[in-house]
Amino acid sequence: MRVKVKRLSGTAVLPVRGSAQAAGYDLCADIAEPLVIAPGETSKVATGLAFAIPDGYFGGIFARSGLSTKKGLRPANCTGVVDSDYRGPVIVALHNDSDKARTVEPGERIAQLILLPYLAAEFEETEELDVTGRGEGGFGSTGSSRLNCY
Repeated sequence: MRVKVKRLSGTAVLPVRGSAQAAGYDLCADIAEPLVIAPGETSKVATGLAFAIPDGYFGGIFARSGLSTKKGLRPANCTGVVDSDYRGPVIVALHNDSDKARTVEPGERIAQLILLPYLAAEFEETEELDVTGRGEGGFGSTGSSRLNCY
């Protein structure tokens, strides 16, 4: 699959995978100077990129495990969505879950983009839904959290 990407600045870094089998493409901070994010704060970080994602796909913006475990930084909405008809700049809102101020450096890898297919659906209103064994059981209704974990 070929995806068109436009650099919106001279310092923007094109997305790359860390290995041949990696699902995610690293997105880098396109900022002029280090950005300090206070504990519990969210800051918008530019990537300097815009995409033309093919129809039938979207770009999922996911956390980088290293950034979240080492610095406590993650996308504020946990998973961002870049729709196939969006042509504007991709910005990652990073949230600091740690108890210390954290610094994002220019060019630092801040998130990963994963291209995913989606199904378009039409919702049909109804008075009744099919009966299932689970029914209306919600959180924790399918059994013990230890079941089949060993």
